Amino acid sequence: MIELKNLGKTFHTKEQEIVALRNIDLTINDGEIFGIIGLSGAGKSTLVRCINLLEKPTSGDVLIDGQSLTQMPRRELLKTRRNIGMIFQGFNLLEQRSVLKNVCYPLEIAKVPKAQAEARARELLQVVGLADRESAYPAQLSGGQKQRVAIARALATNPKYLLCDEATSALDPNTTRSILELLREINRTMGVTIVVITHEMKVIDTICDRVAIIDHSQIAEVGRVSDVFSSPGSDIAKELIMPMAASAPGVSGDRIRIVFDGTSSKKPLIANMIMTCQVAVNILFADLKDVNGACYGHMIIQLPEDERAEQKVLSWLSANGLKYTKEA
Repeated sequence: MIELKNLGKTFHTKEQEIVALRNIDLTINDGEIFGIIGLSGAGKSTLVRCINLLEKPTSGDVLIDGQSLTQMPRRELLKTRRNIGMIFQGFNLLEQRSVLKNVCYPLEIAKVPKAQAEARARELLQVVGLADRESAYPAQLSGGQKQRVAIARALATNPKYLLCDEATSALDPNTTRSILELLREINRTMGVTIVVITHEMKVIDTICDRVAIIDHSQIAEVGRVSDVFSSPGSDIAKELIMPMAASAPGVSGDRIRIVFDGTSSKKPLIANMIMTCQVAVNILFADLKDVNGACYGHMIIQLPEDERAEQKVLSWLSANGLKYTKEA
């Protein structure tokens, strides 16, 4: 278990103090995929670097399995860090080393015998789908392949935790999808607890169990992804999850946001609403996802100007258990 208690981080320059983190309290449970999301400059990358003390907190504490990292002697801290793998947006591979040697690098530092280290590296290259590229060099790999090597390297010392700092930000959508599938498989088969730092809602939605939203150096909201996505409580969560729909030219009338928080995805709700109410509506925005036959997400529709027709739609939504809010 990872526990952050009243964590704070302040950077000092000649001109000013910059508060990157303030009063952070988080618990990340064993075996889960935990997401941390925020806008640029919110403090999320500083937060993840404090977890393994790449950045030393100014205040508060970091506990890994009940042990305080901030109180550990340096030698013990270095040993504990082997239990915390990390991957980065920029891959950080050693260009003069082959794929195999890159994966072996942390094992060399841990003084693992060469034959044992290479056997472990080949095992991990098989896991990440690059068994046939062990002799290649980073310059010969695509971005997705480089990140797979970085993941294999991070897993070399058999860590219990894996920290991912914007690990898919430099990748195209298809490659991002494959990397996220790989991380989910690693979590499922190896039991590795994964912490994902990102500014992309799609990443959180795809693989995370729970999410913390950070805003202006503080935690604004924490919860299960399905709960936060369906009913965001903080302003920043609403901004990230429920973007305002652009106004459609040539149409008018009130706009409402319908929240789908587990309704059966097999029911054609909008079609039924239109047929039952005999009212045409304009769909301006939709972000829906099917999770095991249940529908989660949001949809913004524009209602007709006729007040009676609008009331029919709102009454139908309420009668069928659908939550909605009026948009400005």
